[in-house]
Amino acid sequence: MTMLVGNEGKKCYLYLRVSTSMQVEGYSLEAQEERLRKRADYEGMIIAGIYRDEGKSGKSIEGRPEFKRMLEDIESKKDGVSFVLVFKLSRFGRNAADVLTSLRKMQKYGVNLICVDESIDSSKDSGRLMITVLSAVAEIERENILVQTMEGRKQKAREGKWNGGFAPYGYKLVNGKLEVAEDEKGLIQEIFRLYVEEGLSVIGVARKLNERGITKKIRQNGTQEAINISFVRGTLDNPVYGGKIAFGRRKRQLKEGSDYEYETIKPDNYILAEGEHDALIEHDLWLEACRLRKETKGRPSQKYNFGRKHLLSGIIKCPVCGSSMYGNVNRKKYKNSDEIYCEYFYYQCKHRRGNKTGVKECTYNHQWREELINDAVEAVIYKLVRDEKFINMIKSKIGTEIDTSEIDNELKDYKKQLQKAKRNQERYMEMQNALDFEDRHYKRKMENYEEQINTLYDELERIESVIDELEIRKEGIKKQAITVDNIYKCLVEFNSMYIKLTDEEKRAVIQVFIEAVHIYPEEQPNGQILKRIDFKFPVSYEGEDVSSLSWDKDGHVECVVLIQRKHI
Repeated sequence: MTMLVGNEGKKCYLYLRVSTSMQVEGYSLEAQEERLRKRADYEGMIIAGIYRDEGKSGKSIEGRPEFKRMLEDIESKKDGVSFVLVFKLSRFGRNAADVLTSLRKMQKYGVNLICVDESIDSSKDSGRLMITVLSAVAEIERENILVQTMEGRKQKAREGKWNGGFAPYGYKLVNGKLEVAEDEKGLIQEIFRLYVEEGLSVIGVARKLNERGITKKIRQNGTQEAINISFVRGTLDNPVYGGKIAFGRRKRQLKEGSDYEYETIKPDNYILAEGEHDALIEHDLWLEACRLRKETKGRPSQKYNFGRKHLLSGIIKCPVCGSSMYGNVNRKKYKNSDEIYCEYFYYQCKHRRGNKTGVKECTYNHQWREELINDAVEAVIYKLVRDEKFINMIKSKIGTEIDTSEIDNELKDYKKQLQKAKRNQERYMEMQNALDFEDRHYKRKMENYEEQINTLYDELERIESVIDELEIRKEGIKKQAITVDNIYKCLVEFNSMYIKLTDEEKRAVIQVFIEAVHIYPEEQPNGQILKRIDFKFPVSYEGEDVSSLSWDKDGHVECVVLIQRKHI
């Protein structure tokens, strides 16, 4: 074979790279190596090393371990090579900056690049110019294809069409279009009502719904029945419920100061178009929710802030259906004035008028004045705290360690889910980056991977929100340990301290040891209202350890005593 004068006897490296989609004749590692060996033989070069990156993207040198190792070997002058042979410039790299930076680094140590298929030699002026032009063109082409791919999704959003992924709660997908899920929409509407009309915070909305025993359906994009903070927050922040379609609310971009590391940001400007689906929330209500979320960062003030708390809300049980009764208020105003001149606080059954989640309506319509029941329960507490054994029992609880093992187990499970989701996301990103625009199915594959990645972003956000919520709950439990200690101390000095407490503090005292308050449907002839009080732990009453107190006959107190009790 004839050898070219000038390169005979010089050493070279062969660099081979193939992405997953390029395992075809003419591009496979074996085909590339065969071509490069023939060129080296023709030039009379000695092959000092072969570097293979299989299934790696040419987008950047990060993630190409063999390429990086080759550059390190060149820098160390390990083999004293003069050339690196590649099949095509696209095998060397697709990022223009990377190509030129790597080439300059090689030439700094006297090593040039030869692209066999394109007959480019960087040791010649024409070769250097051609490399600059081709590498820039390759990167521009890659970016153009990505832009074209995303433009189709943008146009779909502008037309108000659903852009793929799971249907949000309250909707179902029918032939790719969003349709209202009748069995789910009530919960979404109630979240907006509580947030806007009742002025509850995101946490307050979640707590209120859970207190009422309302749950959500388990779907493919959610595994919890309980209403958590992240679900409420995501609902309020999702424009789809106002009849809108949004696109571009999350964007991937290079981190500042980094060449390869990406981050997810939430830009202020994104596509927001009228959707072809039906809105679940009336326009004015949705706009007001958006305003509150923006102005108060999700923590709207209550419309009324009079410091009044319903002491037994959720603790009192309906005498008809057994569900919890909740405190409410009726405020009347002067005509043409905002001044309140009458307030009526009362307890009523939460199912009195039914609700939008399908719970059967209760027939018990009586509204109990709060003062009547509050005073009756407080009278019982005053009697309990005069019992020396009760006080000694409360003292023994001061400083008791709070158990967070249940939340710790939940956190461990969700952190595992988070790591799994991150691994899946990284895998799809690697597969996306490994695509080569010379693949005739490039555009379709890019779209498929982009949809998978966006779905995983939603999953990551959901899991991270749940983890944040659990961390907050755990911290709250730790703080509550201190608060409960204070409450126990308050019970020890109840007679002198209770009257000085705020309504919120009184409610905390009551909730720490009273499980439920059962009442008669109507006030008894002797004036009795309370039927039974259940405690969260045994208390001492008239020398006996009791789990509850019952008033069933003529106002006489009957102790429901524990099976294993100790008489004094």
